[in-house]
Amino acid sequence: MNAAAPHPGCSLSAARRLRELEELAAGTTVDVLVVGLGATGAGAALDAASRGLSVAAVDAHDLAFGTSRWSSKLIHGGLRYLATGEVGVAYESAVERGTLMERTAPHLVRAQPFVAPLTGLTPHRNAALVQAALRAGDVLRRSAGTARSTLPAPRRLSAVETLAAAPALHRQSLRGGLLSWDGRVADDARLVTAIARTAAGYGARVLTRTRALSLTGREALVRDERTGQEIRIRARTVINATGVWAGELTDGIRLRPSRGTHLVLRAESLSGLRTGLHIPVPGETNRFVLVIPQDDGRVYVGLTDEPVDGALPEVPQAPEPDIGFLLDILGSVLDVPVRREDVAGAFAGLRPLLDTGRATRTSDISRRHAVITSPEGVVTVVGGKLTTYRRMAQDAVDAALTAGLLDAPRRCRTSRLPLVGAAPRAVLAALAAPRRLVDRYGTEAPAIQALADTDPRLAQPVAKGVATTRAELLWAVRHEGALDESDLLDRRTRIGLVPEDRTAALDAAHEALAAIPDRV
Repeated sequence: MNAAAPHPGCSLSAARRLRELEELAAGTTVDVLVVGLGATGAGAALDAASRGLSVAAVDAHDLAFGTSRWSSKLIHGGLRYLATGEVGVAYESAVERGTLMERTAPHLVRAQPFVAPLTGLTPHRNAALVQAALRAGDVLRRSAGTARSTLPAPRRLSAVETLAAAPALHRQSLRGGLLSWDGRVADDARLVTAIARTAAGYGARVLTRTRALSLTGREALVRDERTGQEIRIRARTVINATGVWAGELTDGIRLRPSRGTHLVLRAESLSGLRTGLHIPVPGETNRFVLVIPQDDGRVYVGLTDEPVDGALPEVPQAPEPDIGFLLDILGSVLDVPVRREDVAGAFAGLRPLLDTGRATRTSDISRRHAVITSPEGVVTVVGGKLTTYRRMAQDAVDAALTAGLLDAPRRCRTSRLPLVGAAPRAVLAALAAPRRLVDRYGTEAPAIQALADTDPRLAQPVAKGVATTRAELLWAVRHEGALDESDLLDRRTRIGLVPEDRTAALDAAHEALAAIPDRV
């Protein structure tokens, strides 16, 4: 793709959405209809479209509206699953991590160092177990074919080295640390946006604000949430990728959702932090609280694993007990504990875990995904995690082709398809654009910088203390399908994770949205 402008077919806009909805309302039949535009749904749309099939993909809200924007922003290698004996899940995770880091999204997914501090609260036996697990994780990396240059080897750190990486740690009982590496995505919602736009580049109709009211194996009744118009989308096969809400559209899907909560801290709360942290949860052998520094001056701390009963909220809230739990675990290793008033924001996501009827705790339920075909022919994909979205999408499309008695012109090739903005790291490093933009937009960064260069106002940050520029918001409206201020502030950027910053950026969002014609 040209580094100076987006590929024309990859641009999502209000006008394109309206045009494609009108085509479907007129009776166009597609090969594959995907419901849900999180990572897995967008991945299924890309998989099917890149095989040469005609595709429509709908979501009641926006790209990455649900679970896909509430992750830890980590692309895990599957180490935790080795500890529970799920070798297959661990290997699959390691393979998909390498695919994202080295081929499909090196602009968005990079290596993240982590230090597990060894303190008086960490018995020597536990430290030995963690060290052995890290070595096993490195074996997993090698077996998955990921280069050592992509993910360096784990090693033991002295107390001095550990404090250099994380000066806020409690010094008195610190005897060293364990350094390891994993993958981290710059922004999970931006990853979903890149997947969806790449699918659009292969001809998929990507339709947000389009709510599926009912499904069969051959069609869906949907409602345009912007106009209230109801239409039937006809398809030769249908994939339900709505995550924790999958059971609302298809019978026979039993899920046990769990809530994962994260805190958002300003970087000064953990001054000098140069790596992520793995902090063991007392009494647990394979659970850690993660401390993950971000490129925007924030730090995420998470996460919990609590069962969710009853009606599922569209936007989960982080409850105070979860926040208190995370602050307690974090404080156990810090010289000066983080206070409740230091928490700038918090977010929670719901995991779509498949209920097997065996595990008693949600933390013990397997993260293996499942693909289920209903008697009516609707293919539902549930479970899994962000790291393995591509494999989940592949399995769902394979099942849908079987259910719809379809032949695709080509086999699945998404493990080799670069997403919008992707390029080898040497190419990314040579781009004439600020590093912050390259890390979020890849080869499209020079085009966003060009917008700012043509209008000094567009070069301005959207709010004090926020790095995002007005040019990025305008880009999101023109090319990334943003339709309202929530799309801009909560998903195309993550300004909204800190309510104070969101309020300050609202005027800039409204200004960018003024570029959308009234008709659309």
